[in-house]
Amino acid sequence: MAKMMIAASMLYDYTKCPHRVFLDCFGDTAERDEVDPFVELLWERGHAFEEETIAALGVPFLNLRSIPHAQKEELTLRAMREGEDLIYGGRITHGRLVGEPDLLRRSDGDYVPGDIKSGAGLEGASEDVAGKPKRHYAVQLALYSDILQQQGMSSSLDSFVWDIHGNEIQYNLSEPRGPRTSQSMWDEYREVLSSVEDVSEQRVETKPGLISECKLCYWRSHCRSEIVNADDLTLVAEIGRGTREKFPSTITTVAALANTEISQLLIDGKSTIRGIGEGMLRKFHARAVLQKEPSPVPYFIEEVRLPDSNLELFFDIETDPLRDLCYLHGFVERKETDPSTEEYVAFFADEATAEAEREAFARAWEFMRERSTAAVYYYSHYERTIWKRLAQRYPDVATEDDVGSLFDETRFVDLYTDIVRSRMIWPTYSLSIKALAGFLGFEWRDSDPSGTASIRWSHEWIETGDPAIRQRILDYNEDDCRATLMLVDALASLPGEVAAGHLHTQSQD
Repeated sequence: MAKMMIAASMLYDYTKCPHRVFLDCFGDTAERDEVDPFVELLWERGHAFEEETIAALGVPFLNLRSIPHAQKEELTLRAMREGEDLIYGGRITHGRLVGEPDLLRRSDGDYVPGDIKSGAGLEGASEDVAGKPKRHYAVQLALYSDILQQQGMSSSLDSFVWDIHGNEIQYNLSEPRGPRTSQSMWDEYREVLSSVEDVSEQRVETKPGLISECKLCYWRSHCRSEIVNADDLTLVAEIGRGTREKFPSTITTVAALANTEISQLLIDGKSTIRGIGEGMLRKFHARAVLQKEPSPVPYFIEEVRLPDSNLELFFDIETDPLRDLCYLHGFVERKETDPSTEEYVAFFADEATAEAEREAFARAWEFMRERSTAAVYYYSHYERTIWKRLAQRYPDVATEDDVGSLFDETRFVDLYTDIVRSRMIWPTYSLSIKALAGFLGFEWRDSDPSGTASIRWSHEWIETGDPAIRQRILDYNEDDCRATLMLVDALASLPGEVAAGHLHTQSQD
């Protein structure tokens, strides 16, 4: 029987989740969920960006995008043999490898593959850090280069990405992917390719794990059932697939971890598990133990003190990374912890423009500054990060230093960083606000509450102007703010060292 063809998309998926590759090869398609609407939006945006990029090229090229596969492969090979300078939408194969690079560009007699990506070409980039090539991009480009070399169409390991910012990012596959590794991107590709071949020929067994990518995968329900039934270790918050593999073979389930005495995993107070520090190991163990209790109750492992104020703000923002836009700043305001005083206040950018984004930010900034004594609660560093980014764009509203100084005030509390992750033990599968508030009994009004859904709704609102969609976004944001409020109120009733006097979090004293 002929071996299964290996496509670049399989390598991409393998870097995210090996079990996804197995299920795509051998799973029952009837068990798939519907494709998430946000994924469809990503496809649409990616396709539109690709078309816009090609339309703006301003140089001649051979367009094979709409040609059927069988003819496309033959025409691509012919075009390369004839020395075509630039080929768009070609198809190349050799043996069991098949690739469809967006671009094939002739350079010094070699053909160099490139992809058009509607995301950044590098990861981890900032003002101070150059960033590094993305592994899931690199393995795709390497497969194209592999085919071209075997076809005799290239002797180079050069490749490139045209990214969302209009940059051409060079991917020299012979170079290390990052400064802390000597392994080249080509070496990584060869390892991933070998692993994908093993999966496709069922020489290895893969198993699902609860990871962030699950949320948008059409195998999510299938895998979730398997994971829960297996009591898989990834059900412990922050134990992802990679961390799971570091545990000894005797600890593959939550129950096994919970039933293991923590002293058995420590020597002289240090973790015996390579790559997992003593503090994190203790947290993993405590979370597993709590999960297995019949009526688990979250608790504190360090003292927590909350700001003392008769005015509270529960803050949440909504952003659209596809448009690089912050379109909503939402607050629930409460006085004297009295529920009857609770009021939702929102500042909404009604257009996907810089002017509308600036106006919403300016109004939210003024609202926050006018409440200079309020205790402000938010979940994770995201709000601070986005506000600093907005300050970069609109320094006439506030500077980065202004935003940094504001969030550094002790009345501002990042519930995730300052309390939940560092000073508490929860039995939930994740430490997201959805997981925590859901555990506490909070219910979102929307049947599909998620940040990705909100992004999709924002696109629908901009395209249609439907007020019902706008209200759906506002309701979702208000519920996020109220979930944050419920979490703060719950802290006072949970066991452990929580101060009733409402002072400052210990880390800020």
